[in-house]
Amino acid sequence: MLNNYDRIAANYDRLSRLIFGKSIIRAQQALLPFITSPARVLIVGGGTGWILEEIARLYPSGLAIDYVEISSNMLDLARKRDFKGNQVKFIHASIEDYVTQVQYNIVMTPFLFDNFSHERAHVVFGKLDRMLKNAALWLFTDFHIDKSLNRIWQKALLRSMYIFFKSISHVEADQLPDMPQHFANNGYYLTFETFYFGRFIRSAAYRKSGDRSAVPAKNKPLVENEDR
Repeated sequence: MLNNYDRIAANYDRLSRLIFGKSIIRAQQALLPFITSPARVLIVGGGTGWILEEIARLYPSGLAIDYVEISSNMLDLARKRDFKGNQVKFIHASIEDYVTQVQYNIVMTPFLFDNFSHERAHVVFGKLDRMLKNAALWLFTDFHIDKSLNRIWQKALLRSMYIFFKSISHVEADQLPDMPQHFANNGYYLTFETFYFGRFIRSAAYRKSGDRSAVPAKNKPLVENEDR
């Protein structure tokens, strides 16, 4: 199965810390203050579920969270987390196969789109967009290549990661999709942006506009942080 991390689930968090230290965690923590409670939240590809405990520390109740994860082993680990008084529904499915009539206030996609080919990223983005209410918040974290800086080590590390995860988890992608362009093309407004690990990891909060004809403002990031 494509993009399935079952084989590495038990060691995934340990491996990420070995390579990135706490940058993976901090990049996602930076977006949590933008959540408001009560809210209906969709988390796609949350992995082992540590993010549920981080959310519960800030919001111990009031959230209805749908947790969609393709890896059954990751989902088993996530179920054991302490999410306090929040209501969490665990859904074993790929996001492509997930069907719901629910409209969400917030979606979180931590390190999701780096798994996808450009074509699949386009399809998944459109599907998630249709699940969001107008003015909903999209909390996005993923790897990032800063072309203006031409940091060769970023490209080398990304290539090494793709080679490794292609063999272990059948990851289909071999390059990052242009996600900022997807958000811009669909009327989302960047409200916050921050970088970690030498700008190799990007976190951003986007607000969905109800007006599809609107042109997103070319605003500067609210906060820009460099965590080396």
